Amino acid sequence: MNIDLAALGFDAERAAYARRRPGRRPGRVARVDRGVCTVLCAEGPVRASLGPGVLAAAARDLTVLPCVGDWVLLATWPDGPVTVDSVLPRRTVLIRRTAGRDANGQVLAANLDAAAVVEPVHPEPDVARIERLLSLAHESGARPLVVLTKVDLAAQPEAVARQLAAVAPGVPVLPVAAERGAGLDALAPYVAPGQTLGLLGPSGAGKSTLVNALAGATVMPTQEVRRIDGKGRHTTTWRALVPVPGGGAVLDTPGVRAVGLLDGGAGLDRAFADIAELASGCRYADCAHEAEPACAVRAALESGELSARRWESWRRLQREVAYESRRREVRLAAERRGGRGVRRRAARPTPPASPRSP
Repeated sequence: MNIDLAALGFDAERAAYARRRPGRRPGRVARVDRGVCTVLCAEGPVRASLGPGVLAAAARDLTVLPCVGDWVLLATWPDGPVTVDSVLPRRTVLIRRTAGRDANGQVLAANLDAAAVVEPVHPEPDVARIERLLSLAHESGARPLVVLTKVDLAAQPEAVARQLAAVAPGVPVLPVAAERGAGLDALAPYVAPGQTLGLLGPSGAGKSTLVNALAGATVMPTQEVRRIDGKGRHTTTWRALVPVPGGGAVLDTPGVRAVGLLDGGAGLDRAFADIAELASGCRYADCAHEAEPACAVRAALESGELSARRWESWRRLQREVAYESRRREVRLAAERRGGRGVRRRAARPTPPASPRSP
């Protein structure tokens, strides 16, 4: 089974990195299972464990471990085993805050060209979740988009798409019905040769169904959602990169119950570009949008140009990002003073009140 690496995004720049390590095979990580990677190489899929160099780097920073979407170089040892020798530089990275007490992040996917927030229209879209995931997608460096699934269950899907465009400024909002093949043509440019489309959304959103439709075959398991509330269980429990016929790839992720923003300041500004634009019209550059005179944001709230719901969503995510930034600063300061033992004893900042995650 031969694989066209160029169709998966292996270009001249990545080839130049590979030439610096003669005797190493390039490939792209399609799946990771407990430290063992399934890597798509020119001659076909290869199973590879982690090499000593990768393990040494991971001891200092876990985010450098190979993840789905990474381009890697493989070493074949004289007695047969294959290991991941190195990870090529990532162009984009989708990372979320971990649930642990330390200010660390979990890499969900790497080298996405586009990151799609997948949201079902039935029973109704969760606007706050879309805003949160769009912040994550913007922060990754990939092109964000919103994919509305199960539109065949909505009376007026185009109207829903227009309404949601207001909470996704500058971002394409594409309605699809994957099981029927409706709307898939709009996704074709995002899975063209050399392009990778990542899917991010809750369980039951139809991500696996969308992958199967784009791949033209059943490559990911699916199951029915609960009729009572439209929610689904975690059908997909692993991240997987799936090549698309004709070139390109789609990357499916498990349904996320909660997505914490690790350092989403820039992504948050882009996801809430409408509020950032309003704030630029305030009299004072450091306006807190509370009681300052000539506050453009407060004026927009009073006139109805800016909804109170969107304003509160922005404030909640801003508090979360600020908290994570302070927490990371505490950790780094503790490490500079005395290492991991001091880090555990370092005072932690007070978390924001009742952060809401999808």
